[in-house]
Parts: sequence; C-alpha cells; structure tokens
Amino acid sequence: MPETTDLFIIGGGINGCGIARDAIGRGLSVRLAEMGDLAQATSSKSTKLFHGGLRYLEYLEIRLVREALREREVLLTAMPHISWPMRFVLPLDPQMTFESDTPVSRVLSRVMPWRKGQRPNLMIRAGLALYDTLGGRKILPATSSLDLRNAPEGKPLQPRLTKAYEYSDCWVDDSRLVVLNARDAAERGADIITGTRVTEAAREGKLWRIALQDGRVFHARALVNAGGPWVGKVIHDVAHLPSRESVRLVRGSHIVVPKLYDHEKAYFFQGADGRIIFAIPYEGDFTLIGTTDRDHQGSPLEAECTPEEQQYLCDFASEYFRKPVTPEQIVWTYSGVRPLYDDGAKSATAATREYVLSLDTKGAPCLNVFGGKITTYRKLAEHALEKLAPHFPRAGGAWTAGIALPGGNFPVNAVDQQIAGLTRDYPFLDSAWARRLVRAYGTEARAILGDAKTAEDLGRDFGATLTEPEVRWLMAREFARRADDVVWRRSKLGLRMDADQIAALDEWMIEKRAAA
Repeated sequence: MPETTDLFIIGGGINGCGIARDAIGRGLSVRLAEMGDLAQATSSKSTKLFHGGLRYLEYLEIRLVREALREREVLLTAMPHISWPMRFVLPLDPQMTFESDTPVSRVLSRVMPWRKGQRPNLMIRAGLALYDTLGGRKILPATSSLDLRNAPEGKPLQPRLTKAYEYSDCWVDDSRLVVLNARDAAERGADIITGTRVTEAAREGKLWRIALQDGRVFHARALVNAGGPWVGKVIHDVAHLPSRESVRLVRGSHIVVPKLYDHEKAYFFQGADGRIIFAIPYEGDFTLIGTTDRDHQGSPLEAECTPEEQQYLCDFASEYFRKPVTPEQIVWTYSGVRPLYDDGAKSATAATREYVLSLDTKGAPCLNVFGGKITTYRKLAEHALEKLAPHFPRAGGAWTAGIALPGGNFPVNAVDQQIAGLTRDYPFLDSAWARRLVRAYGTEARAILGDAKTAEDLGRDFGATLTEPEVRWLMAREFARRADDVVWRRSKLGLRMDADQIAALDEWMIEKRAAA
C-alpha cells in the first residue's frame, strides 16, 4: 500500500511552502512535490516587497490592503535577516496627467475638479493617511513630506519635482522566504520533494492517489493545489476536476541597472498610463526597476522581459530621473507570471489581487489556491488550514505569527549587531561579505563558516565570496541541486559571477550529487 499523509501539496512556491509549514506545525503529516526548484517561477520574480499595496486602495480592495499592512510587521519580526523596513519616496509631478479610471477616481471626479485622469494631491495624501492607519503600525514610521529642492532624495530626480511624500513598506528576499518556509517545514517533519512532477491525482475511496513522474505513488487524505500559474492545469489535466474557475496570467517584468543613486530609499513613480513602478536599491550596487502588468499567453516558464517592456520601464523611469535610463544600462532582467483569480476585469492592472481558496469536497477534499501575494502568504496559509479544518478535527490552531524562520531569531533592529559580531569572530570577512551572509542566513551564518580561521579554510572559492561550505549547506539544507538554484534563487550572486564561474559551480554540484 502507498504511504498515506494528511496533506499532499502540489507546488513549491510561497503558497505551497507556507501551507506546508503551517500544516506540519498543527500536527498534520505533510508531503509537498515541486516539479522544478523551490520558488522557480512566480515566487522568485516579484518586486521583493512586503507591502500593503498602496495603489489597490484606488480599486477599493480595502480588506486585502488591511491584511497586508498588518502582516508587514508580523513578518518583519519573524525574518529580520531577509526582510527589513524601507522608506518609499513618492514625488508629486505638477506636469503629469494620469489616465486613472478606478472606482475612487470616478467618484472624486464628480465632486472636485482636476485635470482629466489626474490623481490630485489631496487624493494621494488621503490614501497615505489611510495606509498609515489601516495596519496598526508599531515599528514602521508614518508618512512625512519632503522638500525635494533641499533633500538628498531630490538630487537624482528631475528639477521640476519639488515635493514628495515619504511612506513605509518593507523589502524581502522572496526566494529565500520560500526556501526557509520549506526548510522549516522539513525540519518539523514534512517531506519536501523537488525536481519531481505530479503526473496524476485521482480520488480512490476516501483518499487521493498521487502519482509522481519518478514512479512513486502516495495516498493523501486531502490534496492542496498550490500550482500558481499552473493551478488550472493541475485542476483539469492532473486531478481532472470539473471546475470552471480559472486564473488570469499577468506578466510582471523587471530590469536591473547599475545603481542610480546613493541613498537606501526606494522611489514610487506614477506613469501617464495610470500605472506605477518602483525604483529600489538592489544587492548593493544596483537599482531594480519594475514592474509591468501585461496579460501573458503561453507557458509561465517562457515569460521574459521583452525588448518592448525594457524600453517601457526605461522610458518610465527617465520621466523622473535626472539622467535618462537606457536599455544599454540593463545588466539583468526577469519576468514572473502572477496567477490572479479571473474576476473578469477589463485590464491586467485592474484584476483583483485578492486570493481565492476553493474547496472541492465531492469526495476526498481538494483545496485549489488562486492568486495570492508574497505579503499575505502566511494569512493565506492560515485561511487554507481553516478551510480544511473540518476534515482534520484533531489539528492544532494557528501558530506561525511571529515565530522566527531559520536564522531569524534576533531583534529587527539588531542586524548591524549581527554583522559586527560575525566580522569580530571571523576577521577574514570584509563588511560586504559579512553583510551578505547575515542577510541570507542570519544567526546561522556561523554554522556555515564553522571553525574557519582564514578564507583558505573555507575550501574551494567559486567567486563573489561563494565558498564550498556555503554550497554544501545549500545542497544539504536548502534543496539546491544546480548552479542556477544557488546563484539566482538562494542568492543573487549571478550578478557578480561570470559564465565560466557558474558553469564550474554547476559541474561541481553535479559531481557531488552523483557521489552522494
């Protein structure tokens, strides 16, 4: 007889791994299968923010914004190594007219005059005031005003921009967030299977029978479809369920350029087409610019930032920055496909960001997860377990709020202290190397470095401060199998390593896996 677990989860993105961690902590047995690497698709290709979604207020998505705002600080306390507070500068452009056709703008246009489609100053300030109060801030500072004529934040910007608002949100390393959820679930007893596709799922009596591409077969009392952009494919082609629900695939593309300014704040820019983009400090030496909102056709794995999107983002940013941003500056691009619940919205920008959990109980239960965003992944997992609770009456209650992810067991304001302690204990580390290790592994950086006294004690150097003990850790503890898993998801060292270095790392990893 195949082995039976309580939950079998399809999909190793943030929703699947978040549900796995929550469920195993409630006493359920859990198995998760991911066809590729953890966070290989949408979950590693976000704009890297824990944020409430300021622009969603225009679409009256109040519940979603409130939940996301409340979650920011809950998540910060649980992962101060991979997430941190960030201030966002929102310049007010006196010359720009916005094509804003949202519920809020349509109502306001009837009661107060302004140029067609423009978001007036009063509307922006009111939105920021609501943003400050909806989430019950305790850690993050409130909105303030900036005089860009005197403030350093104004120096990189066009001279016409003289006033801005500054508000709070948070940065997060999205792919490490996924991996740490999976790792914590595994250490609590979950079976995390990567590089293996689920080929068939069928009800068999009171259980699900799940077949994997490697020939293994398992039984589960409930199936969770967290396939992200593939959620519809799992429903129809894997589980053969007669659901009419579907997702709208929306492509969000980003570009990375050498850093455009010297401070550590981000910019929130409004475009003439009614969209917004961010410009965010990235990996020390770069600026991240994104995102687009385009309906996507074809495989999610084929999503790429097209030349048209690259030009769009450069032109958009150049409307605000004093020095133009050009495609020739781009050092890297990435594009993710967001699986939004198809609510029939006229445009990709207007499509709802609310997640939908649909439970099919015509036999053994199947929970289909539609949508979701990085910021609300933990609440989505709680709600998923609430949906499944009647089928698992002995399961425990919600527990993840504020519980640290691996390496995150230190105060939010103690990152510099962690870095100083690491450089004191390992004097061969320079400040950038130590910061990278703390920002990736937190208190576990010491476990990776071990008893090394010199850099040479760390064995093989793959380049860009990536050494043998770190790669071994990633393979043994964090499910990494190939070089891309290491240099583009467990880290972003691919920005600093050349093709030969990455190829050599891949060859080494293949050899070590074959010998294991």
